[in-house]
Amino acid sequence: MTDLDLVRSRLPNRRIEWHASIGSTMTEASRLAASGAPSGTVIGAEEQTAGQGRYGRTWLSEAGVGLYVTLILRYGFAPDSIPVVTLALGLAAVEAILKATDLTCDLRWPNDVLVQSKKCAGILTQMEGNAIIAGIGINVNQSSFPSELEPIATSLRIASGGRVHSREQLLIALVESVESYCSILEREGRGPILKMFSRASSFVNGRRVNVDMDNGVEQGTTAGLTESGFLILRRDDGSEKVIVAGGVRPCS
Repeated sequence: MTDLDLVRSRLPNRRIEWHASIGSTMTEASRLAASGAPSGTVIGAEEQTAGQGRYGRTWLSEAGVGLYVTLILRYGFAPDSIPVVTLALGLAAVEAILKATDLTCDLRWPNDVLVQSKKCAGILTQMEGNAIIAGIGINVNQSSFPSELEPIATSLRIASGGRVHSREQLLIALVESVESYCSILEREGRGPILKMFSRASSFVNGRRVNVDMDNGVEQGTTAGLTESGFLILRRDDGSEKVIVAGGVRPCS
């Protein structure tokens, strides 16, 4: 069970709602945001029974081994800033994981955190009135995954050779990093976040990829980000396509 006394002592004057089991922290965060919960509110759970991923997928949320949290953020960002907010949250997750575990991660546009080329964390952002609901799931101490996920998913424990990590220390670092990167975005605009994400991600420039889209698969070489935070794909014929949404995979 998470040591909430430790977390609250390190994150004072903050509303922290913690559940032994919940359908989805995103759903609860949306409800709390609509009722006026303050910026920085943290909703977490030991286990999710209906964890949310992108495109309506589920996020496997085994009890007691992962970090399953949603933050309510009130920074006054415009709705069209959501893609760049997602990139900022990815940077925050990478920084927090490094601080808490000494593991270096990669970022796969737009919302996947990878360690040793497998996914260890995911981010989901949405607007709720004038608030942003930021869901972050991190595989921390899982020792194994179902066979269908094993080729693509990992945990910080697996990536560090079996070392068990403190979910509390990771949560503290994550909340601090999220606020740091959101403050940069609020204060300095999108440019610094786009530059930092481009440097932190091996997928943004010069990576040969397939992009799974609703109408098929696009193939090409990544060529940076737009000012809105979307991915530029250069096709083999030299034309470029802006990827607003899609599943990016390295070409095998």
